Amino acid sequence: MRAQTRQGLPSSTRQQHGGKRRRAVSAAAAVAIGVMTLGALAPPASASASASARPDTVQQALNTLVRDDGMPAALASVQGRDGRTRTYTAGVGDLATGSKVPRDGQVRIGSNTKAFVAVVVLQLVGEGKIGLDAFVDTYLPGLVRGEGIDGRRITVRQLLQHTSGLPDYSVHLDDDEIRNRYIEPRELLDIAFQHKADADPGKTWGYSNTNYVLAGLIVQKVTGRPLAEEIDRRVIKRIGLRHTYFPAPGEKTIREPHPRGYHRNPADGPLRDFTEMDPSWGWAAGQLISTNSDVNRFFTALLAGRLLPAAQLAEMRTTVPAGTSGLRYGLGLTSRPLSCGGLYWGHGGDIAGYETRGGVTEDGRAANVAVTSIPTDGAATQHVTDAVDRALCG
Repeated sequence: MRAQTRQGLPSSTRQQHGGKRRRAVSAAAAVAIGVMTLGALAPPASASASASARPDTVQQALNTLVRDDGMPAALASVQGRDGRTRTYTAGVGDLATGSKVPRDGQVRIGSNTKAFVAVVVLQLVGEGKIGLDAFVDTYLPGLVRGEGIDGRRITVRQLLQHTSGLPDYSVHLDDDEIRNRYIEPRELLDIAFQHKADADPGKTWGYSNTNYVLAGLIVQKVTGRPLAEEIDRRVIKRIGLRHTYFPAPGEKTIREPHPRGYHRNPADGPLRDFTEMDPSWGWAAGQLISTNSDVNRFFTALLAGRLLPAAQLAEMRTTVPAGTSGLRYGLGLTSRPLSCGGLYWGHGGDIAGYETRGGVTEDGRAANVAVTSIPTDGAATQHVTDAVDRALCG
């Protein structure tokens, strides 16, 4: 969304998800995004005797993000094949006070929200209430119109896979202008449809938050209930995510213990506290708040078949190339190769103040990493991804 946009995909891909890595990473974008004294690095929460006897590669990766990349804080939750979970922190939770980073603290998870929305849509597909290859106009007649834009030619599948060609509204938002403003979903569409289509439907992959705003509206149309309620009932409560929620209209704070989030706009500007903000501009594309451990539980349950019938999970895992580094995009789900072989499934998210990356493997490993500022250069972005790889390959 510039606020959110490039939520979850690598900077190289983020044309990225639309594209351009946010003017300077405007919050809106993603959604989005000195070296200073950041305080002492916290040790891992729970380390076995053998782990404490040698440097822990995950802790080292988080320390690097703080020390070398200027992240105020970094957090991680790692689950092994045996189900054992470790949590890690580095840096400080509040630059003003130097307070500790809450272990497994809540953060804004940005575009990981898309995976939750895709699950709800695919559940409704399994129930026969939505057709994956039905056109958007079937559910939202006349809404999707503009230069090169026609909801009679765009399918639900193309929305979920970012192959609709729709322009991304978030690249036209300014973080500071929308930080304290409540924006209705249809206002976001009005912004998007002032611009011409990026491509013809089905021709190419291109990340656009607009796709998921439409997916959220389709969920509301066919269920007759708010999107937040459907996510809560069908996903959050179903698998017992105790620290995950969709902020209520006008809710700008984070409810449980959390590290404060910081943002640079422009990219070479100072870090500013962006913890409190109205996330409505993200809505179905990036509004959720969660913890690293809850995100791991979500993707683990998803890949284990606890949220979708086999047919719909198979559709979700059917991917197309999405940029570089072997990243592929399914229906609200990405896959990425691991340095140790195989791949992992997840999503990722950026929103002003926070970036999250992670995923799960077929054999039950899971890892999610969060930092409290969106990286503004390629090296730092890669270091976040490297931290996930270390956690899953360690």
